[in-house]
Amino acid sequence: MDYQFKAGSIPLLVSMPHVGTDIPDDVLAAMTPAAVDKQDTDWHLVRLYEFLGEMGASVLSARWSRYVIDLNRPPENTNLYPGQDTTGLCPVDTFHREPLYREGRTPDEAEVKRRLQAYWKPYHDQLRSELDRLLALHGRVVLWDAHSIASVVPRFFEGKLPDLNFGTADGKSCAAGLSDAIVARAQGGDYTIAVNGRFKGGHITRFYGEPARGVHAIQLEMCQSTYMDEDAPYGYRADLAAQVQQPLRAMMQAAADWVGA
Repeated sequence: MDYQFKAGSIPLLVSMPHVGTDIPDDVLAAMTPAAVDKQDTDWHLVRLYEFLGEMGASVLSARWSRYVIDLNRPPENTNLYPGQDTTGLCPVDTFHREPLYREGRTPDEAEVKRRLQAYWKPYHDQLRSELDRLLALHGRVVLWDAHSIASVVPRFFEGKLPDLNFGTADGKSCAAGLSDAIVARAQGGDYTIAVNGRFKGGHITRFYGEPARGVHAIQLEMCQSTYMDEDAPYGYRADLAAQVQQPLRAMMQAAADWVGA
């Protein structure tokens, strides 16, 4: 199976496109040792969001590493942040500019197309299918795209990133009432917050978020320093995670309440 999926009973779908760590043998054979480290993975998010089962939310999480193909990039590989540096559909380097492929082994156009069909399409087919199912049952649905990233990545932003970074494509991917309700649950605590700052939402948020159709999408990019060790071996910090899970639960509940779950 190219992903893990559990159908829920409420109109809330949580997508985790960057948690995958598997790399097919034929792809790995062309890669450098930097790829084996998989440092740019959204580590431990399934564990961090483990309470979703109790809520009755649907959960879709990736199997394959973002180094194989990035599920949160458009299939035509357009830059989601024009004028800013970013990694592509089939990344050729890490967030720290370490090459992922040995010389002469970067994927060509045919290989990119193959990976789109083999690894990208199954995830998005399941995502669309579940959104359609929930929409048919409930009339509207919230799509929550869950991400995490190292708190300091000079390639993409200066200094330390805020702890919780919400993206709604500058308000286009969901109703203002939903994002306001979610962000309100995050405020007043120990975590710094940004809304449509450096991260405005990737392809999944922008493409599937159709408020007029009843699909409301929001992305949360969390600093990994809020729940884990950011250096290898990237250990889960249960003490930190327990603290951030409190506002995270509250935010997810706000989304469920807003959508009428």
